[in-house]
Order: sequence, then structure tokens, then C-alpha cells
Amino acid sequence: MKAIRRFTVRPVLPEPLRPLSDLARNLRWSWHAETRDLFQSLDPESWAASGNDPVRLLGSVPPARLAELAEDRRFLRRLAEVAGDLNDYVTGGRWYQDQSAELPAAVAYFSPEFGITAALPQYSGGLGILAGDHLKAASDLGVPLIGVGLLYRHGYFRQTLSRDGWQQEHYPVLDPNELPLALLKEPDGTPAQVSLALPGGRSLHARVWLAQVGRVPLLMLDSDVEENDLGGRGVTDRLYGGGSEHRLLQEMLLGIGGVRAVRAYCRLTGHPEPEVFHTNEGHAGFLGLERIAELAAAGLDFDPALEAVRAGTVFTTHTPVPAGIDRFDRELVAHHFGPDAELPGIDVERILQLGMETYPGGEPNLFNMAVMGLRLGQRANGVSLLHGNVSREMFSGLWPGFDPDEVPITSVTNGVHAPTWVAPEVFRLGARQIGGRRTEDAMTVGGSERWDAVGEIPDQDIHELRRVLREQLVTEVRERLRASWRQRGAGTAELGWIDGVLDPDVLTIGFARRVPSYKRLTLMLRDRDRLMDLLLHPERPIQIVVAGKAHPADDGGKRLVQELVRFTDDPRVRHRIVFLPDYGMAMSQKLYPGCDIWLNNPLRPLEACGTSGMKAALNGCLNLSVLDGWWDEWFQPDFGWAIPTADGIGTDPDRRDDIEAAALYDLLEQRVTPRFYERGQSGLPDRWIEMVRQTLTLLGPKVLAGRMVREYVERLYTPAAHAHRAMTADAARELAVWKARVRSAWHDVSVDHVETSVSTVTATAELGTTLTLRVRVCLGDLAPDDVEVQVVSGRVDPEDHIADASTVPLKPVVGPDTDGRWTYEGPLSLARTGPYGYTVRVLPSHRLLASGAELGLVAVPAEDLGEGAGVLMR
Repeated sequence: MKAIRRFTVRPVLPEPLRPLSDLARNLRWSWHAETRDLFQSLDPESWAASGNDPVRLLGSVPPARLAELAEDRRFLRRLAEVAGDLNDYVTGGRWYQDQSAELPAAVAYFSPEFGITAALPQYSGGLGILAGDHLKAASDLGVPLIGVGLLYRHGYFRQTLSRDGWQQEHYPVLDPNELPLALLKEPDGTPAQVSLALPGGRSLHARVWLAQVGRVPLLMLDSDVEENDLGGRGVTDRLYGGGSEHRLLQEMLLGIGGVRAVRAYCRLTGHPEPEVFHTNEGHAGFLGLERIAELAAAGLDFDPALEAVRAGTVFTTHTPVPAGIDRFDRELVAHHFGPDAELPGIDVERILQLGMETYPGGEPNLFNMAVMGLRLGQRANGVSLLHGNVSREMFSGLWPGFDPDEVPITSVTNGVHAPTWVAPEVFRLGARQIGGRRTEDAMTVGGSERWDAVGEIPDQDIHELRRVLREQLVTEVRERLRASWRQRGAGTAELGWIDGVLDPDVLTIGFARRVPSYKRLTLMLRDRDRLMDLLLHPERPIQIVVAGKAHPADDGGKRLVQELVRFTDDPRVRHRIVFLPDYGMAMSQKLYPGCDIWLNNPLRPLEACGTSGMKAALNGCLNLSVLDGWWDEWFQPDFGWAIPTADGIGTDPDRRDDIEAAALYDLLEQRVTPRFYERGQSGLPDRWIEMVRQTLTLLGPKVLAGRMVREYVERLYTPAAHAHRAMTADAARELAVWKARVRSAWHDVSVDHVETSVSTVTATAELGTTLTLRVRVCLGDLAPDDVEVQVVSGRVDPEDHIADASTVPLKPVVGPDTDGRWTYEGPLSLARTGPYGYTVRVLPSHRLLASGAELGLVAVPAEDLGEGAGVLMR
């Protein structure tokens, strides 16, 4: 019989055990081994049955066992110690509190998904896991962050396979009362709510759930409340589900409702108001509109409010392809804003201007969330060096006249939260070497360039560690594979072969990620005979563990999954290659440590960062990857292999896949497997062990989320906070008026004449020569204080394009003449040999600008100006 109503019955803990509730509700347990060990000791069988979820565990431990523990002095001492450690962690000073700079009072961090733990399934893939690791690292460092997201009642989806290998989606209902969450409440005990105005006089209401991530609160908005109609209750139903209007409402709730939730949280708890707002990908971009509306309500006009909001906003883009960005029809957006909808005090046309693709190559009828993010954020970044380059190229249309290199998008390479992803066995090996506290600090705060202590770990210990981790993975794979086959309809009598799947002494390769086409799940199948030879080699076999989810609407991705599953079902190879459905955090934490090789073969340069290889590396797994994302930045032959790519212009996609698959097979046959199976004089694979050692020593400190968050604090959050403080209402008005004046007058700005103190008719000059440049510019209605005149110089290519440019400002010496022209002068030092050139340009200049390119305005010499782009050396 089916229940007509569902309740969550909470356990009543005996008074001595009350601290268990606080420990269960703070998600630090998800990365703190001592807390997890404490919960496991309550009831090991119930702990395993709960999926290692303390909230579920406490609901299942029998009252008699709780009463017994309440009298157990040894357990109570241990409980007091762990509870005291948590209290010290959340209240004591950490890295952030030791900094001397004037850091932000608080930072609000918005993301559409957060991967904190499998017990809170609110993530689909890398973006969410990255956001979760960002919060955890901020907590470890003491950064006063407030996370903001949505609470999806069905999460993303659970994946199973049909008998013929087709992906099937399941959407279990998540009850917030059974999750490690608490409602944000008003002083009278009623739930705090935020509301959005919808067209037609309707409203969208949402409660705010609080997940405590160590020191960091994560606010999660939930529209499944009685005050909403059926459509409103379903707004937060599924992550990345529904059509355009559904997604638009989710993103309005995340951005606009999220700011309102932050204000409510700070009002109710006394938490400092954020000085910086960080939007992790474009989904939360509407947060800037709500902040403009707040300032407008305080008496500031739209343009100065926009400047004030931009000063304190950071935007991170994660996609290297336009197809990965949410874009909405102009009319749909217009329908949801204005007098009869949300933000009635803001002119709808001004809202639309922020997101419209009004640049060459754009689609002028589409509202682009990333474009809005860039226009609303004074600081922006990609998530690896290569991705920063790709992003500057992709969005260069927003800064016409500037080379992509000068587009104001920097990069902060992603990192991963080591305490979450490092296997306990790896941590214990480090603790044995340098002590537990130093190991924990090294993995959280970071700061060192190398982990040299790894060099002192004996080869035998590393070898045994790797085999133990591989053995654990084999056990995990067999359990998951058996469960998967039962879901596919197989009977127990058919599954005896699973006991022989994988071998703890065979080279193990992992490949697990989302399944968009560019990640090329099936590249390994390009030549099936060669792959079979590798899998079944008599002396040097390999085995492969594959996992991944295709988006529910992506039939192409599902076909790739089915193609791979059908290959893994082949009785000839099914003991050597497996596909595990329902890839998620719980699986990952066994998969990364247990693999010897982490494989990644995307189409370069479409992988923004690719952090799964970082998690594997922290466990001593070697990377075998295309030079894309972070691997392009940090690859060295000492600790992995680079798959050669055929990404030249004009390469046919099929031909490219053939070439790169062949390169992958060659690497495995000729370099990877011989290295793994080769034995030195000690009987150990000493050259392989040395690569593991180098991975941990050199990559370990780089791939940390602690390093990443420190970079955000130093390079983005702190400058944004300073800009926010400088942008008083009067300063914002001044800047807005100045920008409007400069934009209206810019059409009269020009470079009219350029000359040097040395004749360059021969197009040669000697190294060390310093030339004096004399430039005449027309500023129209602008004054020298409004601009900077620069000489830009550097090496030139055969088409005279300047590379590795350096800029030197010139000074006004004469002017204005009767035609309004000014003469500028300055030195140009010829510090490099070879082809060298220069040009001159005029940029807007104001003390409150973060970049000379901010307005997208530049004046350069006309091509027929003679020396305007004068090549000086050949």
C-alpha cells in the first residue's frame, strides 16, 4: 500500500549525545576523517546502509544503542574531542585572518549547482564539484564566503541502463528534512522567504534552506512551498531541466532571489554584508540587476548604480564554446521584467542592453547570460591559462579594436579540495612522513611550490599503497557492476563472471566525466581490434573503468554511452573493461585513487579545465591527456603523457579522431604499459614509482583548491572590494557622467601624425637605441586627463602584427592648437633584436577604471599614416 502522506521522524538524542546532531548538520564531516570515523563507530552496519550519511544514520540507530553510547565514557570523550575540534575550526583564526591586506568583509558566491557530498545531491558535473570545492577551501582558509544556490527537489538525475545499454533517468524526490539542511527562520520562528514578481500579478515564493559547509553558510532557495501554484512549485524541480522559460525563472530566482536571501541571512544572523559578489558562470547573472535595483531604491540613477555594482562583481566563465551558454529570446526576457513583472523600477530596455549580442557575429535577438555577466562584472576570469586565451578570443567582440590578448578576462586555474578527494591511505602515508597536522595544512592552505617530503617515502611503500588502492577499486567495481546488471534484469545465475572482473595487478585506466560529444567518450573504440589487443595482451594487459552521464535531452550522448556499454558487454573483454552507471561523488572517491592512469581525450581546446585529472593526481595516479585545460599548463614528461592532437585548421573531424586515437594506442603500447610492467633491480617498477613520486611532489601543491581560492582572494576579491569601497554614490555618479561624455565625444578622437627622432627609412636600428616619439592627436571635446596616449611595441610577424606587446604612456607637451590637437612625446627603447615594430593609440583613462579596455574604445593611426605602425628592425 502507498502512503498518502510522508513525515520525517527525527530521533531524540540523549542529552550526552546532543553534539552528534551539530556534527551531522555541519558538512565538514564530508572531508574530516575523524568525524566520519566517529559516526561509523555508532553502528558500522547502519553507517554503510546510510551511504555514509550522518543524518540518515542518526535516524536509523536503535534507541537502545543510543542509550548504551550515552553511558560509554570512552565514546563520550571521543565525541567531546571531535565536537571541540569542530568548534575550534569554525571559530578560530585561519589563513584569511592572518593577512595584513584590507580584505573583503564578506564575499557572496553564486552557482547553479554545488557538489559538497553525495548526501546532498545538488550537482551534475564539474561546475558543481568545483563550486563545492571552492566553498570547502574557503572554509579551510577562513574566507568569509556565503554560498548561494537552488535546492532541486529531484537533484540532477540517477542513471541506470536498460538491458540493451540505453541510459535511463530516474528522479527520486529529495525531502529537505532528510538532508543535512536547516530552514532559515525569522525571529518568530516562521521560515524566512523571498519572493519574485511574475507577469500577470502572480508571485514566485521560495524558502531558504541553510547547509553549513564548515565555516561557510550555503543558502539554497526552494520554490516547492504552499504559497506557489503548481507551476511555481516546480521551478526548482530539476537541475538543468525544463524549457527556456523554466530555466529563465530558475536563473531569476538564483540571481535576484539569491541576493534577497543573502540580505535576509545577514539581517537574521549578523553576518557582514558582502562587499564582493562572485557569479560562477552566467546562470546567476541577474544578481547584478537586483543590486542595481537596491541602489536605485536608495536614490541612485541606473548608470551610476551600474558602475557601483560592476565595481564589486567578479564573473567566472567556465565554457569554451558558445553552445554552453544560456541564451534566451529577447521577448521572453522582456516579458518577465518591467512594470507588470520583476524589477518594475528599471527600464526594460536597459536590462535588455546588458545581455543582447550587439557585436559582430552575435545574434541581436538573443539575450546572452555570459555577455550580461561580463557587462555587469568589472573583473572576469577563465579557469585555466588556455581557457583564459579561448575566452578572450570568444568574447573579443565586446571590446572592438583590441587584440584578444588585451580583452580584460584573466584566468585562475581551478583546483580541487584535497581532503575530499585524497584517499585516507594516501593521507596516512603523508602523515607518517611529516605528521598529521603538517599534512593537513599542506593539503588545505598550500603555499609551497613542491612537496619534497614525498621524495623520502620508500619505493616499497608507494608500490604497496598503489596496489591497495587498486584492490579497493576492484572490489568497488564488482559490487557496482553486479548491482547494475541486476537493474538491467540479469539473474544471479548469470553473474558469476563478475567475480573475475578486473585484476588488482593489472594497469588500470580511468575515464569518467559528463558525456557531451567533445569529451569523446568513445575515442578509445576507434580501432576496436587494437583496443582488444591492449586489453588482452598476454604480458602487459590494461583494464579500463568508464563512467559518465549524458544530459537527459542529449540523445547523441546517450548513443555514445550505449555504444561503449555494448562493447563492455562483449564476453571476450568484459573482465577488462567496464562501464559503471550513476557516476557521482561516492563513486569518484574510490575511482580516482584506484586508477594508475587517468585518461582525458577532449577536442582541444574545448576543455575549460578538467579537474578530474587533478583529483587523480593527488592520489598518485598519472595523467594521459590531450594538452587541454589544466594539463596544457602544467604537463611535464616527468609525471604523465600528452596525447598528440591534430587540431590544425581544416582537419576533417573523422580524420582527426582517427589520428588522435592512433596516437593514444601508440602511447599505451610503446610507452605507458612497458613503463608500468618493467621491473628494476629491486623487483619493483621503479621508473613508474618515480613518476608517481614526481606527480605528488610537483603537481600536488599546484592542483589544490586552497591555492585557487587564495588566488581569487588576492587577484580578484580584494581588488573588487577596494573598487567597491572607492565607488561611493558620488564617485559612481562621476564615473557614469564621465563615461557618457567620453562615449559621445570619442568619434572625434584620432591619431593624426607620428614621427620619431631617428629616420627609419632603412627600417633598421641598433639594439639599445632609444627613440623619441612625437605624436599629434585630436581629442575633440576631451582633455588630456580623459585619455592616455600610449606607444605599443614588440616583436612583429610577417604581417606586422605586434606580439608580446609592451606599452609606455606618452606625455602631452604642446596643445591644444587651433584645431584642438595635442602633441605628445615619449621615449621608445629598442630592447630586443629581430623584427620589431610599434604603433600608437589613445585609450580612455580614469582613476576608477579597472582596465584601459573597459569601455571598448580605442583610437589608432590610419593605415596610410606612414610611420603609424612603423617597423623598426628586420
